[in-house]
Amino acid sequence: MEKREYPRLGESIWHTVLPNGLHVYVDAKPGFQKSYAFFATDYGSMDTRFFLDGAWQDTPAGVAHYLEHKTFDTPEGNALQLMAANGASPNAFTSTALTGYYFESTENFEETLKLLLSFVSTPYYTQESVDKEQGIIGQEIRMSDDEPDYRVFYGMLEGLYAHSPVRVDVGGTVESISHITADTLNLCHRAFYDPGNMALCVAGDVDPERIAAIAQEVLPQTGHPPVERDYGPAEPDEVAAESWEREMEVSTPIFQLGFKCPPPKKGREWLRWALVGDLALDALLGTSSPLYSALYAQGLLNESFSYGCEAYPGAAFLCAGGESRDPHALRNAILAEAQRIGREGVDEALFQRLKRASYGGLVRALNSFETLCIELTTSHFQGHDYLEFPQIFDEIGREDVEACIRQMTRPHGNTLAVIWPKGERK
Repeated sequence: MEKREYPRLGESIWHTVLPNGLHVYVDAKPGFQKSYAFFATDYGSMDTRFFLDGAWQDTPAGVAHYLEHKTFDTPEGNALQLMAANGASPNAFTSTALTGYYFESTENFEETLKLLLSFVSTPYYTQESVDKEQGIIGQEIRMSDDEPDYRVFYGMLEGLYAHSPVRVDVGGTVESISHITADTLNLCHRAFYDPGNMALCVAGDVDPERIAAIAQEVLPQTGHPPVERDYGPAEPDEVAAESWEREMEVSTPIFQLGFKCPPPKKGREWLRWALVGDLALDALLGTSSPLYSALYAQGLLNESFSYGCEAYPGAAFLCAGGESRDPHALRNAILAEAQRIGREGVDEALFQRLKRASYGGLVRALNSFETLCIELTTSHFQGHDYLEFPQIFDEIGREDVEACIRQMTRPHGNTLAVIWPKGERK
């Protein structure tokens, strides 16, 4: 295995590529009691159309999440229970672009790792089990439909994007999952749960060579390149709709304001875009910004307010959301401040403070094995090395942040989604 040193972060990561194409990353931490493993596939809810067996395959919305649920089924029983019996704390998640399976343990780590790799890579889907799961996942979908914060976020995405599958709920719909069969799951497992489309990341008191040997022993000996995917027509620069509004049983209006951005290319540019985007949002909307105090004093936002940026193949956006007594006034205030910054720039002292704070937060986050493993794996699929963020931070200047904020003010480039209390929709 190759050892990569990151002296500025005090980290050393072991890496290798197995003959089957699997990338293995290990952060060896001698003396630590707990160890953590994250096994993921570059496959999420947006990957519903792909080329396999000489033809384009179209699968229902929500199949990636459904597949995650059913992958825990094994001939010996449910893998969650089998791993827990080893003293591990296991779980999994599906996002727009990734599905990950993980566990944390203080004992029987190698045995549990073998179990993890085995059940994820070995499909066991029966039609009876798939049919039974439809009711369970259908209930999850209905619960999400009743969750205002969840609904307003996807409302924003529906406003931002006309075609991109990022606008579709990760879980799909009750109707879409009714079309999922055991054959559907087997097809998608064959397409995406291939070692050449996956990565394993482990952190803790482990032997890197031993981790790689276990993966080579348990997983298929051969792998294939990732399948070709189709995310629909290219998105226009402008948003699909500048507003999205609904009514639900809430006491205060809940909003999400999204800004559509040109998607970054895979590689170092992807990470740079995310770092610049975070700094731009800090400068415009952070608690140290001039705007935040004014909006808070006016009651236009409260402690529920948060923001972030996300990028996927063919789609990228900045967003901010929470509760507000007047979301439309809040949107106008944010756009006005962004225009002011576009003209006058960001205060240099504020920029330097924000840059130091952001950098420090990223460094502190590496103390979490979970954060470290997920970031390393996600960045691998995005084509860059996450632990190179210190060097990229050195390159980011105030003008980069100002350019990002100016881009947020372009005409027809943002969507405001609001969920109003019943009878108060304006």
